[in-house]
Amino acid sequence: MESARTRARVSKLTMYVILVIFSIIMLVPFVWMILTALKTNQEAISVDPFYILPAHGWHWENFAEVWRSYNFIILYKNTLLMILFRVICACLTATMAGYAFGRLRFPGKKFLFSLVLIQMMIPSQIFIIPQYLMVSKLGLLNTISGLVFPGIVTAFGTYLLKTGYQGLPKDLEEAAAIDGCNIGQRFLRIMMPLTRSSMVSLGIFTALFAFKDLMWPMIVCTKAETTTLAAGLAKMQGQYGSNYPTMMASAVLALVPMIVIYVIFQKQFVEGIATSGGKL
Repeated sequence: MESARTRARVSKLTMYVILVIFSIIMLVPFVWMILTALKTNQEAISVDPFYILPAHGWHWENFAEVWRSYNFIILYKNTLLMILFRVICACLTATMAGYAFGRLRFPGKKFLFSLVLIQMMIPSQIFIIPQYLMVSKLGLLNTISGLVFPGIVTAFGTYLLKTGYQGLPKDLEEAAAIDGCNIGQRFLRIMMPLTRSSMVSLGIFTALFAFKDLMWPMIVCTKAETTTLAAGLAKMQGQYGSNYPTMMASAVLALVPMIVIYVIFQKQFVEGIATSGGKL
């Protein structure tokens, strides 16, 4: 008995050590980015001697230089608005489509859902030209609406919510129907609240995909006052070239919104990712 407990403790301790090691490995790039942002360019590119910490003081002026060169307030605003509206649109359209595919019967259901699955298999770059033409015809270039346009509907979200609705017991809908609820009432009052975890998962992934979206903002928003953080960083790389401390300072500033969002919604992040992992 004692040896079994000892083996269990050793196994648990080994698991914790491995997790700590992998956590440190994952954190090293972020720590290195912050340290590089506080160095001089000479210290950043120096090999002999190799500087881990800034050797001649902490150069906070790198952040000030980037902040003066680019209006990060505008970049933050555009990025957060794009994330917010994409999350709202994705959750709204995906939960309705998911309910239809998961719980209703209608002609052509399997064929239409096959189109959704095919869209998930096709690279998103294929849709850029038709989407750009649509946005251009609608007069939405260099606008927040243009940034949100590709995220109005989501094939991944439709599949995720369909899976969520299919996992719910049929007795709930049947009981609601006996009580006199129509399809809309069953959807809004009974079924949709029960898929909250799936919608949280979808919101998390939609926010992450929107935050790191680079190609679409660079194509649809060419003006500095309408672009996002990802596109702004790409332009900064062209401006600053090999000035690594300044580039790292801009990257640190670009991470601030997602860090704040994660700190605020940490519980929902963990719950949503765990749930999506269990369902997929």
